Amino acid sequence: MRIAIIGAGAAGLATAKVLLQAGHNVTVFDKAPDVGGVWSRTRRYPGLTTQSPKTQYSLSDFPMPKSYPEWPTGEQIQSYLEAYAAEFAVDSTLRLNTEVTAARVAGNGQWTVTTRDGTELFDRLVVANGVFCEPAVPQYPGLDKFTAAGGRLCAGTDFLDVEDARDKYVLVVGYGKSACDVALAISRVAASTDVIARQMLWKLPRKIGGVVNFKRLMLTRLGEALFPYRRLRGFEKFLHGAGNRLRRGMLNSVGSVSVRQFGLRRHGLVPAGQMEDIVRGAIGLATEGFFEAVADGTVTVHRDRTITRLSAGAAELNDGTKLPADLIVCATGFRQDVPFLAEDVQQRLLDERGNFLLYRQILPADIPGLYFNGYNSSFFSPLNAEMAALWIAAHLAGALDLPSVPEIRQAVTQQVAFMDAVTDGHHCHNTKIIPFSMHNVDEVLEDIDLNIKARVRASHWFNPVDPAAYRSLTPALLERLASAQRLRPAVEPTPLVPEVERLDADAG
Repeated sequence: MRIAIIGAGAAGLATAKVLLQAGHNVTVFDKAPDVGGVWSRTRRYPGLTTQSPKTQYSLSDFPMPKSYPEWPTGEQIQSYLEAYAAEFAVDSTLRLNTEVTAARVAGNGQWTVTTRDGTELFDRLVVANGVFCEPAVPQYPGLDKFTAAGGRLCAGTDFLDVEDARDKYVLVVGYGKSACDVALAISRVAASTDVIARQMLWKLPRKIGGVVNFKRLMLTRLGEALFPYRRLRGFEKFLHGAGNRLRRGMLNSVGSVSVRQFGLRRHGLVPAGQMEDIVRGAIGLATEGFFEAVADGTVTVHRDRTITRLSAGAAELNDGTKLPADLIVCATGFRQDVPFLAEDVQQRLLDERGNFLLYRQILPADIPGLYFNGYNSSFFSPLNAEMAALWIAAHLAGALDLPSVPEIRQAVTQQVAFMDAVTDGHHCHNTKIIPFSMHNVDEVLEDIDLNIKARVRASHWFNPVDPAAYRSLTPALLERLASAQRLRPAVEPTPLVPEVERLDADAG
C-alpha cells in the first residue's frame, strides 16, 4: 500500500521503518528541516536532555553510541534519529520542510494529503505529528504593553539561544523538566532568573541518595506495578492487596530521600501530598544543578504562583508581587492538535473534552484507514512507538482479530475514565500513558500474539527494562506476515483498495 506518515519524530520514523520492511510504499512528511520532532534543531531549548537514560530511550534494534552520556543532549538525540533513518533507508521516504495543511477522507480507506506541492492520494494515513507539537502559550493581560516596551514572551521550544537572555531579567513559567532545564541554562547569563510555578511537582534525582540510579526503581516493571493498573495481574495483586503497606513505603521513602537530597524543606519547595501521588499529576527528573542554583540564589522559585498581568518591563503575580521582566519563557505544556484533519473527522475522533478516542492509543473506532502513533507518551516512548508500529503493520495485513466497533468504543471510554481517575485528568487528552508504559506494550503485543520470552520479562521486574530485548519482534512479525501471504490460495487478483477495506472490516 501507499502510506502517508505525518511527522518525522521517533514515532514517525519507527513506523516508516517497520512499514517499509513490510513491503509498503511510505512517504513521511514533516514541516521541520530535519528529523527528530521535539529534538529538531528548530525547537531545542538550551539545556535540553532526555528524561530517560539512553538505553531506555533507544529503539530496540539501534542502540545509541557508547560515546553518548547516560542522559544525552537534544542535539545527540537528533543525530541518533538521523542515523536511524539512514540505517534503515527511511531517509529516502522523507519530505522535510513540507507541512501538511489538509488530510481528507477519500473513501475506501484512502486519504488525500495536501501540502504546498499539491494533493496526493494514499491508501492509508498514519498521524505521528506528536503530542508535544504545538506549545500552549498564555496570553496575559498587558502583553501588548510589555512587547511594545521591548519585552519578549515565547514558548520554551522557541527559545533557542541562551545569549538572548544575557543580562536580562527573565521569568520562566512552569515547573516541569523543560522549565527547570531552561531556567538553569538561562541563570548562567541572565541578570536574574525567576521560576513561576503554578504547582509543585515531585522531582526524582538521577541517583537516589546519590547512589542508586532512578531507573532501577521507576524504569522497571516493579516500579510500574507500584501504581494500580485497571487490571491487576500476578504480583500486582499482592502489591495492591496484602502488600499495600510495603508498596506505599517503597514509593514514599523515595519522596523522603528526594526532600532531603534537594533540601526542599529548606527552600520551601516540598510538594503537597506524598510521592505516591505522582501518578495523579506529573513527575519529572530533576535537572542536574537546578536545586543547587536555588540554594545559592541564582534561581528563585515562586511556588503556587501565576502571572496575572504584564506591563512595560514587569510582571505581576497573583499574590501582588511585581517582578522586573525583559524576557518571559513559557514552558507551559502543549496542545494536542490535528488541525489538518477535517472538522467532521475531529468530531468523531475526540470526545466532548478533547480526549483522543484511540484503541490502544492507535486506532480510531470508526474512521477507516487512519492510524495514530506517538500518542502513547511514556517513559519508553520510542519503544512504545515501535511496538505500535508492529500493531499497525499487522492490522494493515488483516492479521488482527479485534473486538467489534461498539466493544472498541466501550474499551476506549473505560480507558479514558480510568486515566481520569488515577491521574486526576493529567493524561494530555488521553495521549500520555505514564506510568503504565509497559502495560501498553504488553497489551499491544497481546493483540498480535507476539512477545518476548516470559523469563526476560521477569528479569525486567528488578532490572531496568531494556528495549533491546524486543529487537527480535519486528523480524518475527514480518516473517509471520510473509508466510501468511505465501500460504494464501491462488485466486484471481482483486483491486487493492477494496480488498484491504474488506480485511479491515473483518478485523473490526
